[in-house]
Amino acid sequence: MRHVFFVNSAAGKTDQTARYEAAVRAVFSGRNDWELQVSHAPGQIRDMARAACAAGGDVRLYACGGDGTLNEVVNGAVGFPNAAVTHFPGGSGNDFIKTFSDPAAFSDLRRLAEGDEAAFDLVCVGDDCVALNVCSVGFDARIGTEIARYKRLPLVTGRGAYVISALVNTIRGVHQPLEVTFDDGETFSGERTMVYVANGSWYGGSFHPVPEARPDDGLLEVLLVAPVSRLTVARVIGKYRSGQYRQYPQYITHRRCRSVRIRADGSTAVNLDGELLHRSDVTFRIADEKLRFFYPRGLSWGEG
Repeated sequence: MRHVFFVNSAAGKTDQTARYEAAVRAVFSGRNDWELQVSHAPGQIRDMARAACAAGGDVRLYACGGDGTLNEVVNGAVGFPNAAVTHFPGGSGNDFIKTFSDPAAFSDLRRLAEGDEAAFDLVCVGDDCVALNVCSVGFDARIGTEIARYKRLPLVTGRGAYVISALVNTIRGVHQPLEVTFDDGETFSGERTMVYVANGSWYGGSFHPVPEARPDDGLLEVLLVAPVSRLTVARVIGKYRSGQYRQYPQYITHRRCRSVRIRADGSTAVNLDGELLHRSDVTFRIADEKLRFFYPRGLSWGEG
C-alpha cells in the first residue's frame, strides 16, 4: 500500500508544509511506501490526487490542510476504488472530522495510518464535482465561501471568521426567490433565506445545524429557511448553530431525501464544502459510488 500526503500550502493562517513533512518523516522514517506533494494553486491537489490513484495499486490519500483540501482530494479520488481518503488536519475549521467521537485523534498520524475504513456517502453536485460534508445555496453559501478572507485577519478564529462573514452578508441582504424540488415531487417556491444540504453535520467552524446527520445513511438532510428579517437572523442564528432548528417551525422546514433540485432566477452562490460555485440550476444527489474513508481505529461517528 502507498501513502500519499497532499499539503495545501495556503491552508490555515501560515504555510504548514515544514510541519507536515516533519510529522510524516517521524512516522514513516525508513520506509519507501510514501510521498508528500505540495500544491500552490487552487485545483492542483485534485489533479495530483487523481494522478496518484491512476498510478494503480492500493493507495491511501491524506488531505493535509482544511476542509477545502479534503474536498479536492475527495474529488480526485472519485471513480478509483483502489483509493481511500482521510483528513490529516491543519486548517482552521476541520469540520467533517467533527462528526467522529474524537476529532483530535486525526492529528495522531501513527494511529491514523493504521486506522479502519468506512464507506461514506458522496453528494453529486451537477455532473462535474462532488461534496463530502455540507452544501448550501443562498445566504449561507455566501457566508461560508467568504470565510477564507476573514480567517487571515489577526486573532480571528474559524468561528470568528464565520460570524464576521455572517454580519457582512446580513447587511448586504438576506433572501431571494428559489424553487426547491425534492425527489418525491414536493416543491417549495418563493422567497428563501437559504437552503442547507448536508451529508455531514458540522461546518463553519462551530455550526452543528442537524446533529442527527450521518455520512453513511444514504440520505441528505435539508433545511429550508423561510425569508426572515435581519433582526430575526440575529435572534435565531445561535439556536440554528446548535441544532435546535425544531424550535422554529415557522422559519425552518426539515426534509430528508436522496436528491433535491434548486433553481434561482439568476446565477447564485453555491457552497460545496467551503468551495464556491455559481449556478442558476443545481441538483444535489447521493452518488451511487461510496467513498472509502479511513480514520483512527476505535472511533465512532454520526452520534449527534
